[in-house]
Amino acid sequence: MSIRVLIPAGALGLGYDKEALKRGLEKKPHLIAIDGGSTDSGPAYLGRGVSKYSRASTKLEWKGLMEARERARVPLVIGTAGTCGTDKSVDWFLKITEEIASELSLSLKVAVLKCSQKNESIAKSYSHGMIKPLPNAPKISERIILNCTNIVALAGVEQIILALKENPDIIIAGRATDTAIIAALPIMKGLNPGLAWHGAKVSECGALCTTNPMSGVVLVQFNQNSFTVEPMSKNARATPRTVSAHMLYENANPFILYEPGGHLNVEKANYTAISDRVVQVSGAQWIASADYTVKLEGVVRAGFQNVILTLIRDRKYVRDVDIWIKQVEDNCCKLIDDRLSLSKNSYSLEFRLIGKNASFGTLETSVSEHLEIGIMALITAETQQDADEISRILNPLLLHHPLTQKEELPTFAFPFSPAHISRGPVYEFMFNHILSLKNPMDAFELEVLEYG
Repeated sequence: MSIRVLIPAGALGLGYDKEALKRGLEKKPHLIAIDGGSTDSGPAYLGRGVSKYSRASTKLEWKGLMEARERARVPLVIGTAGTCGTDKSVDWFLKITEEIASELSLSLKVAVLKCSQKNESIAKSYSHGMIKPLPNAPKISERIILNCTNIVALAGVEQIILALKENPDIIIAGRATDTAIIAALPIMKGLNPGLAWHGAKVSECGALCTTNPMSGVVLVQFNQNSFTVEPMSKNARATPRTVSAHMLYENANPFILYEPGGHLNVEKANYTAISDRVVQVSGAQWIASADYTVKLEGVVRAGFQNVILTLIRDRKYVRDVDIWIKQVEDNCCKLIDDRLSLSKNSYSLEFRLIGKNASFGTLETSVSEHLEIGIMALITAETQQDADEISRILNPLLLHHPLTQKEELPTFAFPFSPAHISRGPVYEFMFNHILSLKNPMDAFELEVLEYG
């Protein structure tokens, strides 16, 4: 038995090659699967329960995949719908699907997998010892859990398989591991789970495992003793190097990948080029765990934040910018203490030197002479009013503060007026933990809907 899964792109919203997709359909896939989200852009999307991608782009690309599904007559699966996979974002995505079905006059059976968690239920699980930290996890408490704005559990293949058994045309899943939506069908059909998980990991980001990462579409064919990876773009090739390298992507260990219910071990994997474009892989092993666990993601509101950007070109100030910034910060904190009476743990000031070390801070090793430096100040406080007040205190210091009292008052540049920009509520990840489940569906809900 062989199972072919077509992956149009690394994520819905990034675009895909329509001609490559057409060639993929000609290969007669048994499933079309695409990821819909990520935590790559930080905690705000989960905090707010919204998508990072344009609704127009999402609808256009999803419509193309729904049309492809209609031609292929196979299930179409999206995981982590709406970027963060909350119930709110799943409902948003379901609405888009309904609109497209109406526009195309389609009759559809849609399985909807919900992954949002009730704070009280998670707090209870924590108190009963069912939640364990992963390495470097932040400290949590029942109070922190109850204050989370959104918490989701990551679905694995078990939940996707249950949805597949409903024989739907489309599966819209909330938060799921990137690999689960690809590995589910071959595992459901009884193929080697080690190969299913490995092939899913390799292909999760579409053509990122090829010589042309932007080409998008790949086809993975799962067999009992191996799987093959083939890009559908004529301008892309899969090689043993590009395929094996993807185990390094977003993974601390290049040989081990943890998933719900166990882990994948690829130490004995073999990668063989069977043509100049196709790679065959064998040897991966799946090791089931004694307990079934799923990863949790959750965020809390960390306050309200404003941003001020200042541009410095004066050679002396560029050279001594670290001294200048320390003076500005010290003076601002003194003024805050005198005028606002805020406790030091109720606000924070952060300065990032764009052009010097904004990305790595004190870890930056490159040293060079700069023409100009942008100072990005991040002001975070417990209320928007406090963030605004601190921003107004900081404003004149960033505009005019001199390095010494014996020189003329400098003037720097604000690119915007007003100088500070309100970001509103900001969020912080609070979970890097796993939740033990007696039954894989205990943290999830599945609903089947019919349209047309």
